[in-house]
Amino acid sequence: QVQLVESGGGLVQPGGSLRLSCAASGSIFRLNAMGWYRQAPGKERELVATIRSGGSTNYADSVKGRFTISRDNAKNTVYLQMNSLKPEDTAVYYCNVDAISLREGHLELWGQGTLVTVSS
Repeated sequence: QVQLVESGGGLVQPGGSLRLSCAASGSIFRLNAMGWYRQAPGKERELVATIRSGGSTNYADSVKGRFTISRDNAKNTVYLQMNSLKPEDTAVYYCNVDAISLREGHLELWGQGTLVTVSS
């Protein structure tokens, strides 16, 4: 079984920074694309950023230039560095991983979600 554990959310003032982490553990054979999504109150879940196994990245227009996604393959971990945060970035952030499990084959996994609140 493969599990994801997120950390790093919290309350931050506008203009501040936060770093989210998502660590995968368990019977992992390979992690393919990893990414972050978010869901604000009353809105649908939306893509924030993704990173492929080779390192290529993709960002939502709303976060380009402010957020950076990265991954540490040795630690099976994906990060989201969020700078110049705005109140409209307030949401629950979810990690998403496309994985190959030794026992279960191809899996799409979601983290438990971590709340990011940007407010003065």
